[in-house]
Amino acid sequence: MSKSRRMRIRLVLLSFLSVAQSHAATRPNLVLLLADDLGIGDLGCYGNKTLRTPNIDRLAEGGVKLTQHLAASPLCTPSRAAFMTGRYPIRSGMASEFLVGVYLFSASSGGLPTSEITFAKLLKGQGYSTALIGKWHLGTNCHNKSDFCHHPLSHGFDYFHGIPVTNLRDCKPGEGSVFTRGIRLLVFIPLQIIAVTLLTMVVLKYLGLVRVPPLVFFSLLCLAAMILGLLVCFLHYFRPLNCFLMRNHEITQQPLSYDNLMQRLVADAAQFIRRNAEKPFLLVLSYLHVHTALFSSKDFAGKSKHGAYGDAVEEMDWSVGQILKVLDELKLANNTLIYFSSDQGAHVEEVTPKGEVHGGSNGIYKGGKANNWEGGIRVPGILRWPGVIQAGLEIDEPTSNMDVFPTVATLAGAPLPEDRIIDGRDLMPLLQGKTQHSDHEFLFHYCNFYLNAVRWRPRNSTSIWKAFFFTPKFSPEGANGCFSTHVCFCHGHSVSYHHPPLLFDISKDPTERNPVTPATEPRFQEVLDTMQQAVDRHTKTLKAVPNQLSLGNIVWKPWLQMCCSPSGLSCQCDREKQARRASH
Repeated sequence: MSKSRRMRIRLVLLSFLSVAQSHAATRPNLVLLLADDLGIGDLGCYGNKTLRTPNIDRLAEGGVKLTQHLAASPLCTPSRAAFMTGRYPIRSGMASEFLVGVYLFSASSGGLPTSEITFAKLLKGQGYSTALIGKWHLGTNCHNKSDFCHHPLSHGFDYFHGIPVTNLRDCKPGEGSVFTRGIRLLVFIPLQIIAVTLLTMVVLKYLGLVRVPPLVFFSLLCLAAMILGLLVCFLHYFRPLNCFLMRNHEITQQPLSYDNLMQRLVADAAQFIRRNAEKPFLLVLSYLHVHTALFSSKDFAGKSKHGAYGDAVEEMDWSVGQILKVLDELKLANNTLIYFSSDQGAHVEEVTPKGEVHGGSNGIYKGGKANNWEGGIRVPGILRWPGVIQAGLEIDEPTSNMDVFPTVATLAGAPLPEDRIIDGRDLMPLLQGKTQHSDHEFLFHYCNFYLNAVRWRPRNSTSIWKAFFFTPKFSPEGANGCFSTHVCFCHGHSVSYHHPPLLFDISKDPTERNPVTPATEPRFQEVLDTMQQAVDRHTKTLKAVPNQLSLGNIVWKPWLQMCCSPSGLSCQCDREKQARRASH
């Protein structure tokens, strides 16, 4: 081989190597921080004056703050499904036609279908190390307690450490129960009916009006005893069977302990970053804060101006500071895109029997978690990537948590799936000022399975229209939520239907207090017609899929129940403590 030819080959190889290195250098690390039930009014950078959130505020100062960032659903499970897949939850069957719109039991069979593609799966295919630390809430098993068909490790994550379901009041002794209304309907009312029936039969028999066989008395007493027995079992076993920590496929703490829980999870997140400092990584830190049951370590308990809720917010802010500190220490900050948001708005109905407010603030916005008023879906949206995204920028354009999927996929060099509709839009052109308008002309707001509202951002106007087809009936009357039922429901007698739809111009009336009418808006019917046409086009793109939140998929199934000890239903272990002792 001639010397000149060898030189040409060497130049070609160097060119390929240079391109490969350039490609690797442009692929940022990705840290996605997702709070649970955090209100947009809870952060200093969004106007809060009483809670201390210096680290999240610093994140906003160094990056872009989105002021119209929207959750694709106002409930945990469907919102997280949309976040992970970039698709409306109804497309994956993660939208309930039933009253209950989330998973409550670890031994449910529903979950994010294996046919869905998460951003973690795409990034793993591009050589990223991927981890989810914290809350999952998208299902675990399908047919048996070890198939893990819905588990994070089946959806592109290399590593999982957290809770598979959610952090309920029932998980923390002394914090009450979210099942109070269900217990009253399924236990106390039937027991009252049985008691009245027994008393009536005794009186009638005593008066000689009716002859009641002893077997009837015995059967009713057995039925009452069975109902009481089931209630006792439920109250005793719910916590250990549903509130536990996992590391990958192994249960490590059952029931989970809240002692220094945030510190443990954040330390694990920092370790993941350190282990993968030399290669691209995706870290999803999915907080248990600030969903009830509220908890915080002794360093934060009782320190805020907003009780247990404020303590939890401030501890979460501290954890954001710890992640920023690790990135700075490892000199990774300039090659890391950080995203901070919440899965939906604050749960305004979270009030304890003692009257303590355990829910957050949605600022000026109406409603909250479980409804599509702005308070339920308008969430914090902060992105920072030094040198790539301009610091201190504020963008008042409609964006969605579904946009994370195409944004991170494109940055990682992963082509988007072509066999399905992706509803999210790449945020980078908007964040970098290459476009001034949101790529979402229309956004559709679902309340579980039901299309609740539609938003229109016209290209040639400053208006942002929002039309409601139905709205929840707040209770008591005049309240800002559904306090009698703890959450608002999505159909039947729980809602008021509107013909024509209730129309607001969000750009002028973000508090949604004054709907426009034909008398106040000359284009009223034209706007509604345009929005209805968009709904018709959208509806035609929907395909029938199995409902992952059907009653059959959300009920408890004993054969799916995971337990860290083989001895009956005791289910008690603490491998987390054992591991900490071993490390010391």
